Amino acid sequence: MPTDPAAPAAVRVVPVDDALAAAVRALEVAPEQIQYVGDTAFNLDDTRRDPHSEAMAVLAGERVIGFYRLDFRAEAVGGRAFDEPSVGLRAVVIDRREQGRGYGAAAMDACAEDLQRRHPQLRLLALTVNCRNHAAIAAYRRSGFADTGELYLGGQAGPQHLMLRRLQPPSTD
Repeated sequence: MPTDPAAPAAVRVVPVDDALAAAVRALEVAPEQIQYVGDTAFNLDDTRRDPHSEAMAVLAGERVIGFYRLDFRAEAVGGRAFDEPSVGLRAVVIDRREQGRGYGAAAMDACAEDLQRRHPQLRLLALTVNCRNHAAIAAYRRSGFADTGELYLGGQAGPQHLMLRRLQPPSTD
């Protein structure tokens, strides 16, 4: 059966290696989004220097369409640790030319599946999102993140919602 040429390619995530780094650095966001995600090349380089972080590429088929940073420090997101093992999600980017095709939600699902497979001890995926970034807040909610009702006030672009996505059932210990 032929595939629909208009259908988006399957999305997967992989750690950024030297072969993918140039394509990640070339990702672009709209000018109004930079205040929320920063410069992707800087974020990639900063992540690769940090032993507590992992740079991840989002691929649609074989094309790099996005990037995010996993931060494994206990207080990586919201400036505090959680009651369950968690990982922080930071600097999420879907290239501006690829936005509006469902890749963001697919990337979040692929991220969760990757973490469940490679880090089964983790229970929560945590992020902060600027209160003015309504499109991202809605996208994260559609992707299974819940707003905790807590605000993080340390963001450079203003207050941020703290959101969590469950990766594993809560511990029963």
